[in-house]
Amino acid sequence: MIVLLLMMVLFGYLLGSVSFSYLIAKKIKKIDIRSTGSGNAGATNTMRLLGVGPAICVLLLDVLKGVVPVFLAMALTSDPLVHILAGLAAILGHNWPIYFGFRGGKGVATTIGVIATLMFYPALIAGVIAIASIIITRYVSLGSLLFAAFTPIVALLIWPLPFATYPLEYIYLSALLAIMSLWRHRTNVSRLLAGTESKLGKKHA
Repeated sequence: MIVLLLMMVLFGYLLGSVSFSYLIAKKIKKIDIRSTGSGNAGATNTMRLLGVGPAICVLLLDVLKGVVPVFLAMALTSDPLVHILAGLAAILGHNWPIYFGFRGGKGVATTIGVIATLMFYPALIAGVIAIASIIITRYVSLGSLLFAAFTPIVALLIWPLPFATYPLEYIYLSALLAIMSLWRHRTNVSRLLAGTESKLGKKHA
């Protein structure tokens, strides 16, 4: 079991370390996305710099980075510890990628992939709340924070239901990821409070 755990953590981290926003931005515009626009290696900055099509590709690929290691871990073992560590490793890889000098994104899309694979219904409900907030306010960062915050809350609220009785380790992971997301978005939180956060659709110079 220890060998399998280490293998899944390594696989998750190495897969998570593939920065699709960096690679696509380099391919299309020959730019380092981490030094342009908001400086974040993620789908939102990709959309601002490259447009909707590349941003959708980055979003889907980053989500898959979270889905694949968790799905594989769940297929190989019933141990929830292996599942959550494989997913956490993918998120850590995205945030601190070994291939790109440990400078990555904020892990939102990869977190969505991990949580949706582990706890589909809480992720779905939290996702609806997050999307609604983005549509209303056009603040992607706010939607990301709401998704992270509401996932463990929703998971606990619906946990007694027969279709939503997940291992408590999954809920612990979602709470940890909420804290991590808040920390990774701390500059966004400051801008949101100051009213200077960039809105969706606003291009950086």
